Amino acid sequence: MGSICQQLSLFWLTIFYMLVLHTHKKGGMFVEGTGVNWGTRASHLLPPDITVRLLKDNGFNKVKLFEAEPYVLQALGRSGIEVMLGIPNDYLASLAGSVQAAEAWVMQNVSSYISKQGVDIRYVAVGNEPFLKTYKGMFQNITFPAMKNIQAALIKAGLGRQVKVTVPANADVYESSNGLPSNGDFRSDIRDLMISIVRFLQESGYPLTINIYPFLSLNSDPNFPKEYAFFTPGSSAPIVDGALTYSNVFDANYDTLISALEKNGFGSVEVIVGEIGWPTDGDKEATVENARRFNQGLLDRVSKNKGTPRRSTPPDIYFFSLLDEDVKSILPGNFERHWGIFYYDGSIKYDLLMPDGQKLVSAKGVRYLEKQWCVLSPTANIADPEIVNSVNYACSYADCTSLGYGSSCNMLDVRSNISYAFNQYYQYESQQKGSCGFSNLSVITKTDPSAGKCRFEIMIDVGKHDLTANVSSSAGGATLFHRGSANLFQGGAIWRTLATVVFGLLLWIK
Repeated sequence: MGSICQQLSLFWLTIFYMLVLHTHKKGGMFVEGTGVNWGTRASHLLPPDITVRLLKDNGFNKVKLFEAEPYVLQALGRSGIEVMLGIPNDYLASLAGSVQAAEAWVMQNVSSYISKQGVDIRYVAVGNEPFLKTYKGMFQNITFPAMKNIQAALIKAGLGRQVKVTVPANADVYESSNGLPSNGDFRSDIRDLMISIVRFLQESGYPLTINIYPFLSLNSDPNFPKEYAFFTPGSSAPIVDGALTYSNVFDANYDTLISALEKNGFGSVEVIVGEIGWPTDGDKEATVENARRFNQGLLDRVSKNKGTPRRSTPPDIYFFSLLDEDVKSILPGNFERHWGIFYYDGSIKYDLLMPDGQKLVSAKGVRYLEKQWCVLSPTANIADPEIVNSVNYACSYADCTSLGYGSSCNMLDVRSNISYAFNQYYQYESQQKGSCGFSNLSVITKTDPSAGKCRFEIMIDVGKHDLTANVSSSAGGATLFHRGSANLFQGGAIWRTLATVVFGLLLWIK
């Protein structure tokens, strides 16, 4: 009998070993806690099935979505990827006002995908940074009722234990009067509300989700010590807080929240970092080199299972973000469209060593439009008054943020500057006939005009990919974007970019 048991044990051990090797070879040996945000605000969306494969190939076993988009959820079905499913802020009022509305939302967007599609939904994120200061209290009275109604709906659907409720908050929900983490507390105007929400989370066994952006700390304060934004030991003067020492802003920011929780009796509440990352364009500090440095430092912490001085257990983190998104609001800055670890098409921006020891791999099976670009005609006179109007028109639709100060295409000469704007519009319009018109000032070329770090894009041919929904409707929806980037403000940001481009053109023309 003992011999049979030993043989069976050896058999199952062998099977387990073979499975581990097989999984590792396929690039799917996931490290617990490695997640990423998947946004879809792109004019030419990387097909969801290709995106899911990109996630798996690079070891991301958790994904955070900003809303329930059918074609995305269907692609995630039976993928083995855990999902945090977001509810946009503009849904909060209806969900807060009616438990029936919450039940309908859960039935349509959670229950059906779990039961019919095999989507592994673990969390419902109610709202997205709803207490951001710039919202001026717009969602303050409806977020908590919406959370409770969603919880009730999940319980009624039999998913009360399987799916947890959370709320992604911006780091501005807490503060420290003297700048030390140990003095952390919730923001005075929402302190009572935050205590009620955190008590609800603790009693229910749910996590609090927080978004932390060291890049924004650097971007918003010209006196911020740059090295303090990164994770390099000894690279900046540390902050000493009693017996604890802080060498980077992430640890200090996170522990300010932990202090706020402990101070109010919620020291055991789980915290998830819902968004953290570094952009690669649109600002002088938004560079590929800085993004690689920051994200690699964060990944190294993940692989070492490293926590913070105040909480040794590391949080689950969701990198922001997987892909660039060229139609996002740029109210916070031109960098908003360049947070991706990958370019919009799933190609690699920079090397990263993942916690499983593998390097990043690009998306597979992507099909592109024809290799041709729209550029300023060699015979065109840059003093032609129609040029400014044409650039103005092109950049009012397409993404010209890479032309801004400190960005990857800022070094172009005037003709290349104009050509970049023309090509962005041409690609945005999927190279349709007539989209390279511009008052006969432009021509189509087969020679790639890219120069230095400036990429003249060729877009994905979405017509050759089988999408299960109208992607363009998603890109232009009314959802409020993360960190308060509301659609209604987008025009003003675009015009600021246009003003920079046009002003530069006028200087050249003069």
